[in-house]
Amino acid sequence: MTKIQGARERARGEITIAIKDEARRQLAAEGAAKLSLRAVARELGMVSSALYRYFPNRDDLLTALITDSYDALGAAAEAALEGSAAQGDAHLARWQAVCRAVRAWALAHPHEYALIYGSPVPGYAAPETTTGPAARAALTLITIAADAHAAGALRLPAAAGAASGAASTGPEPSGCGPVPAAPAPVLSDTHDLTQRLGVDLPAPAMAELAAVWAQLFGLLSFELFGQFDGVIAARDDFFDHAVVGLARAAGLV
Repeated sequence: MTKIQGARERARGEITIAIKDEARRQLAAEGAAKLSLRAVARELGMVSSALYRYFPNRDDLLTALITDSYDALGAAAEAALEGSAAQGDAHLARWQAVCRAVRAWALAHPHEYALIYGSPVPGYAAPETTTGPAARAALTLITIAADAHAAGALRLPAAAGAASGAASTGPEPSGCGPVPAAPAPVLSDTHDLTQRLGVDLPAPAMAELAAVWAQLFGLLSFELFGQFDGVIAARDDFFDHAVVGLARAAGLV
C-alpha cells in the first residue's frame, strides 16, 4: 500500500467513526426510528451524497451501529470471563463476573442497549452478519456451563418420566425435585443449536440456558427502562441475588 493509499484509508476510517458517533448521538436524542442520514450529514457539515459513499442507506448505518454494540457487549463479557478464569474462580463466580459485566455495559450504554434489546426499529430487518456478534456474550455463559458439565458440576434436567433425581448430576436443593426437561420440540431446537455452535452440552441444558439468557435481559430491561422504579432501590444487591438464581436455573451446582 502506498502512502497516499494509506492516508486515504485512514481518512475514510476517521470519517466512518465520526458518522457513527453522530448517529449514536442522534440515537440518544431521538431514538433509532428517527435516525436520518441527512440529519447526520448536516451535523457533520457533509453533503448527503458524500455520506452515502460510506453508508448507502439508513439500514446500513443501523447495521453498523448494531454490530458495534453487540461486539462491545461481547468484548466486555469475554474480558470478564477471561479475568475470572485466570484467577481460578469457580463456575458460579465466573457466571457472576460475566453477568455483572453485561449489566455494567448496559448501564453505561443505555441507548446502544436499547438499540439491540429494545423495541424493533420499524422497517428494519437485521442481516445475518449481525448473528455472530450477537452471539458473543451468550457464548460466554454457554462456555461456563459446558466447562461445568465437563467437570460434573452441572445439574441436568430430568428426562420425561424419569425417576426423581435419575437424570440429575449433583445435589438438589432441599425439598426440591429434579428440574423437568423441556418438551421434545424444544430439545430438537437446542440440539441443533449445540451442533451449530460446536458445544459439548446436552440439549436439555442448552434449553435451560436459553431461558436464563432471556431472563437476564429481562432483568436488565426492567432496570434500564424504569420498571423497577419505586419497587427495588438496592439494585446491585438485587441483581447479584437474581444472578445466583439464574445460575441455579441453568444447572450450576
